[in-house]
Amino acid sequence: MKKIITSLFLLSHFLIFSQDLDVLQEMKNDVKYLASDELEGRFTGTNGEKLAANYIISKFIEQNLIPYGDNNTFLQKFDAKLRENPHSNIKVTTISGNNIVGFYDNDAIQTIVIGAHYDHLGYGHTGSLSEKKDQIHNGADDNASGVTIMLHLIPTLIQNKNYNYLFIAFSGEEVGLYGSSFYTKNPTIDLKRVRFMLNFDMVGRLNDNKTLLVNGVGTSSQWKEIIEESNLYDFDLRTTESGFGASDHTSFYNQEIPVLHFFTGQHKDYHKPTDDYDKINYEGMHDIYLYVVEIVKNSTKIIEFDYKETASESSDSPNFTVTLGIMPDYLSDEGGLRIDGVSKDKTAWKAGIFKGDIVIKMGETDVTDIMTYMKALSNFTSGDSTVVKVLRNDKELTFNVVFD
Repeated sequence: MKKIITSLFLLSHFLIFSQDLDVLQEMKNDVKYLASDELEGRFTGTNGEKLAANYIISKFIEQNLIPYGDNNTFLQKFDAKLRENPHSNIKVTTISGNNIVGFYDNDAIQTIVIGAHYDHLGYGHTGSLSEKKDQIHNGADDNASGVTIMLHLIPTLIQNKNYNYLFIAFSGEEVGLYGSSFYTKNPTIDLKRVRFMLNFDMVGRLNDNKTLLVNGVGTSSQWKEIIEESNLYDFDLRTTESGFGASDHTSFYNQEIPVLHFFTGQHKDYHKPTDDYDKINYEGMHDIYLYVVEIVKNSTKIIEFDYKETASESSDSPNFTVTLGIMPDYLSDEGGLRIDGVSKDKTAWKAGIFKGDIVIKMGETDVTDIMTYMKALSNFTSGDSTVVKVLRNDKELTFNVVFD
């Protein structure tokens, strides 16, 4: 009998291990296709976007999701207006994109929204940080990784009968959150029955320390306990309170829906042609997928899942028309704003500010985080000059900058 029990134990662990390997390989296949040259960077309104949409729809159909877009289809069409200068009102052209919307009905009272954007930069004519022109920006991390986790959550989450599930692949994110904004203004379900929204954007580069940034934990009083309780996978969790950010969860937060945004951090390939599938940490993606399953499971124990307004995203959020041309390090816990990248020929680069520098003051404003950085920027317009103070190797340096 003891031998039989041991054999059954080993067999069960072998089956679980085999299933994990299958999921990892499927994840790799999904990212590899979505980030392939065939899709030409998935820019909104292009044939590459359509190919990606068709792939996602095929996965939705496999999992028996109900079409919840326009006219009983999975597609929800929207228009996006592209501007030559994002800070001007000069309209250059209008493009049409599509959200992919699928629903699973468990006949539950509340629904959870699971989202990820599937568009990217195409050939890099908009938003590229590369010095090379006209190259395909495949966007493996940004955001084939998020779409892939969303797709693999479907068969697991729908078995949790406590909720209905709305799965949305957004387009138009890279040009201004157009897809998610359009959906929340033209929803195909009653948003008042949405318990929360989970957003996956750039979740493919988990580092060796397993640092995972979870944004939006202040949007419900329940989140902090749940994300800690669910962390069975040794993540080094870094959290932010605000429901506001440069990704699609913002659109749902603006509808007074609790949100979380999962993010593994910036890297040197961000918005460049080198963001390819072979640089993705698939084991890390698998752990994030398991973590989210735990979060959803533990959320069912909460009777009243409340919404909280977070301070930093209020109508007082600073508006600015200039930048230093830097990429913030969102995973840094140092005081100030650590720079994770500097764009060539932009303001910081011209002044001699480097990657790794920590901005601590701009003009008369002390910089302690991304919000105070934006507040400082709001004091300036193109052509203005000011002094920027940074820490470099624990030494304080001062730079004179002129905003483009």
